[in-house]
Amino acid sequence: QVQLVESGGGLVQPGGSLRLSCAASGSFFGIDTMGWYRQSPGKQRELVATSTSGGITNYIDSVKGRFTISRDNAKNTVYLQMNSLKPEDTAVYYCFVDWVMRRYWGQGTQVTVSS
Repeated sequence: QVQLVESGGGLVQPGGSLRLSCAASGSFFGIDTMGWYRQSPGKQRELVATSTSGGITNYIDSVKGRFTISRDNAKNTVYLQMNSLKPEDTAVYYCFVDWVMRRYWGQGTQVTVSS
């Protein structure tokens, strides 16, 4: 069983930065893809960024150049560095990991970008 614990959300002014973390715990090895989704009120959940075990990263167009996903495989942790934040980045951010053909989810962390 895999459990994910997220941290790092909060309130930030436009143009500011936040770093989200998601640590996976449990008796396992060999996580495949790790990533982040987000969901704003009244909108569908959207895939923000992914990182494969082979080191390939992908981003939704609206965050390219501002967000960076990274992972520490020794710690089974994925990060999302968010810079130049905009009000439209406001959402609940959910991390996920893919392991043994199953997707596991974090509990979600609120990111609010507002002056």
